[in-house]
Amino acid sequence: MATPDLQVRTCPSFALRPFAPHSVRSAPAHDAARPPMTGVGALRHCRRSALAIALLGLCAASVSPDVSADPQASGRSTETETKKAGVDQKPVAKKLEAVTVTGSLIPQVEIETAAPLITLSGNALQTRGFATVAEALKQSSVATGSVQGEQSSGSFTQGAQTLSLFGMPPGFTKYLIDGRPMGNFPALYNGRDVFNNVSGIPMQLVDRIEILPGAQSSLYGSDAIAGVINIVLKKRVDGAALDARYGVYQEGGGTSRRFSFSDGFQRGRFNLMGGVQYENVDPIWGYQRDLTRRRNTDGTGPSIASADYMLTSGTTGRYINVEKVDASACSRVAEQFAGTTGYRVRVPNGSYCGSFYTPGYRTLGNATENAQMYTHATYDAGEHVQLYGDLLYNYNETRYASGSNYTWWGSSSKYRYFYDTKLRDYVQMQRVFSPEDVGGYDSIMNKSTENAYMLTLGAQGRLGSSAWDYDLGFTHSDDQLNQRGFSRWADPINDYFTKHVLGPDLGPDPRGRGYRSFAPDYAAFYTPMSVADFRSFTGYTSSLSKTWDNLVRGQLTNASLFTLPGGDAGIAAVLEAGNQGWNYTPDARLMDGRVWGMTAVQGAGHRSRYAGTLELRAPVWRQLTVDASARYDSYKVAGKQVDSATWNLGLEYRPIETLLLRGKVGTAFKAPSLSDQFQGLSGFYSSATDYFNCAALGYRGPKIDQCPTRYGNAQYFGQQSGNPALKPIEANAWSYGVVWSPLARMAVSVDYLHWNVQGEVQNQSVDSLLNDEMLCRLGERDINSPSCRVALAQIKRSVGVANDGTIGDITSIYRTKVNVSRRVINALVADFRYGFGIGRYGDLSFTATYTDMLKHDYQPYAGDPMADRLRDPTWSTDFKTRANASANWHRGDWSATLYANRYGKTPNYLASNNGYAYAGAGTLAPWIRYNASVSYQAVPGLLLSLQVNNVFDAMPPRDRSYPGTSGAPYNSSNYDVYGRAYYLQATYRFGERKR
Repeated sequence: MATPDLQVRTCPSFALRPFAPHSVRSAPAHDAARPPMTGVGALRHCRRSALAIALLGLCAASVSPDVSADPQASGRSTETETKKAGVDQKPVAKKLEAVTVTGSLIPQVEIETAAPLITLSGNALQTRGFATVAEALKQSSVATGSVQGEQSSGSFTQGAQTLSLFGMPPGFTKYLIDGRPMGNFPALYNGRDVFNNVSGIPMQLVDRIEILPGAQSSLYGSDAIAGVINIVLKKRVDGAALDARYGVYQEGGGTSRRFSFSDGFQRGRFNLMGGVQYENVDPIWGYQRDLTRRRNTDGTGPSIASADYMLTSGTTGRYINVEKVDASACSRVAEQFAGTTGYRVRVPNGSYCGSFYTPGYRTLGNATENAQMYTHATYDAGEHVQLYGDLLYNYNETRYASGSNYTWWGSSSKYRYFYDTKLRDYVQMQRVFSPEDVGGYDSIMNKSTENAYMLTLGAQGRLGSSAWDYDLGFTHSDDQLNQRGFSRWADPINDYFTKHVLGPDLGPDPRGRGYRSFAPDYAAFYTPMSVADFRSFTGYTSSLSKTWDNLVRGQLTNASLFTLPGGDAGIAAVLEAGNQGWNYTPDARLMDGRVWGMTAVQGAGHRSRYAGTLELRAPVWRQLTVDASARYDSYKVAGKQVDSATWNLGLEYRPIETLLLRGKVGTAFKAPSLSDQFQGLSGFYSSATDYFNCAALGYRGPKIDQCPTRYGNAQYFGQQSGNPALKPIEANAWSYGVVWSPLARMAVSVDYLHWNVQGEVQNQSVDSLLNDEMLCRLGERDINSPSCRVALAQIKRSVGVANDGTIGDITSIYRTKVNVSRRVINALVADFRYGFGIGRYGDLSFTATYTDMLKHDYQPYAGDPMADRLRDPTWSTDFKTRANASANWHRGDWSATLYANRYGKTPNYLASNNGYAYAGAGTLAPWIRYNASVSYQAVPGLLLSLQVNNVFDAMPPRDRSYPGTSGAPYNSSNYDVYGRAYYLQATYRFGERKR
């Protein structure tokens, strides 16, 4: 399978082969302008547009009247009036005031510009049942890519959340908070990439979220290849508001409690708004869900218990039958894993002691406790000067358990094989620690503590009596992370098993193969362990990491620079300068071998940068508007300069007032991330299928799960490092589309987008590398092709060829980072909005968005053929299509929303590993989930809401192609098994009754 590999910090037990396209830390057993201020420097010349009025009417219908953003920042007219629900809702257009929308630095009347913009209001976040900003973003139709998250056990960033727009890497999206770049998360996604963690945004303080697809670097700089996501926080409140929300899952776990409070006041020329939010969420354990509580019972073969006590022969590569060493062994450990451990047989490997229920002892959903604080203040220092300041602080504590798959001991870490003088065979031991051994997995959870803040100070206003507006600001972001990881100490754990099981070293093996000899006490091996013994060789490591960013930004804007036949031309000029840094300092014991079976990434670096942006918006005539922008970015890295120039040209043509034809062409770039440049030599443990040796034994395709454990779940140590000489990733992009608004509250848009990304930094999939090696060695791929040369050079094996055709074991795999990859993407994005009054029965509104990935070709190395990631399942499990829709009803004190989210077809497990040509390979049916909510204004000031998420308790599409060894027979990067949830919410606005 050529999807991203499973890279972990700790090594997994041999018999466990989880399917998840991500990296793990342990070995187991993915710049905008500040909006112009209100009341200062208002635009003098504006023109009407029926299309703009219709869209503003749609926007106004979704705005909460009590808490909102600054009207000019919100992209809405402050003078568009809508009659109360229950009567006809024709907007009464008075005067449209210019606003700044994401996608342009120049205030304008038109909401729709040359590029599509998806807007989700804060009210819609609530009514559609989203619990977090991250959840709302991941359910967007443009988030078609697979990403790792809290279900990804053992990963480097299990406590963070991100998303993939159009199947591109998470780092290809620019994240803004109120138009300012969001700071990076200190830990590395997939152990290699700096990214943005969107789990720390206070849900109750969000005014709206704007998603701008397409290349946008000419305005926002680096990272804006797939698009820009701007999270706009509230800027004012009409009185204090207190909100409480309580939620439960029907099948248990995940109980959440959330409280928030916001208030504001104005004293003369000073205005202050502030809010706080606190949330506490219980974990969801695997044993709380049917699909993850035990090994797969509905797969390609019988359910196979985990090998909790296992002996492997170095001579045969198969198990040494447990009864050969101790006939009563399994009966002595029968109380392990809540009394489910017993005598098991796996054909053709042999017998062992194990349980079917080990998968249930990991968390599927994190336990979290977080608090956020946000303040926004302004001071009118003069007629043309307003001072402003914003502070957003986030504290997040996340706890999770990787489970028994990552909590084990094996003799191979120190001895590889040892010679058993009684069995006269070379042996490996594996012992998985049960909940009874550890004192409950909830007592050894990992914990990540994040402290992050973003501070902005600045001034904005107008230059005297001219038409020039200015905005000068300084932003500092800082994110510090402390990862407290449960660990097994290398020397103590090896000494424990040497003392209690292996016994004294009896010297070199008699056959002279370089192994040590022992006469193990197998009765002691097959004996439960006390909690005290377990804790004698375990503890916690503490790794610290940090990112920081300083940015000084100045902008000059003139919305009426000169007059053209179509109206006033506008211009915006921006200068930026700053620096940024990243430092990941792991616990020293993770790097020097003192932690058993676990490693970490390391690295540190900083760089300075500056940039200049120029945008010109010109209404050439009444029907045609041209928007052109250009930007130059320069970074100074390790004494060298890395730079990129980008540009964009957009056209808006309105042949009639209700129709917009639009198009855009330009370039984008992504500067090498700090981790790509400065990551030190970092290791990781992982397990993968040794495809060549399995194929040599006749195990391939549907038979792959029958491959002997030695090869079917081969463990290896990997290494990777940064490259300061990396160049920027560059992209050419264009789009065109149409927006039609035939009625006052109806709008339909369809856009076609194209990207050609070159020089992408490649850190290839180990699974793909091993699969390539198999194809190359078998002669099914040209052994002189670039992929074959890379695979054979970077996979290191021990020397030797056996009589059965197998070759030496994998010893290590090295991966480096180079600018080699290329991808070409075509996508279709459609949006529909319609609202109408139904007389005394209230008001109805409908919204729907749809994304279809038409093409996603990927070339890992120059000279390789382009791989079709949409039709070759061995390259990707991304969704080809995604869609969501909502229906909203409002009448008097009552309102209700029904929200549906459709995930398109994806390849099943066999297809993702072997391609559609193999027997049993195919696609999974689309997955559809529904959320419903109802709200009631019980008394003035008190709003009560009931929300039901996943109304029909839809589980992931059944995938019967997973083997019986799987403990989670679904793709956790695409689906979840959380099930139906219920939420009760109450919002009280103080002073509402009096008003």
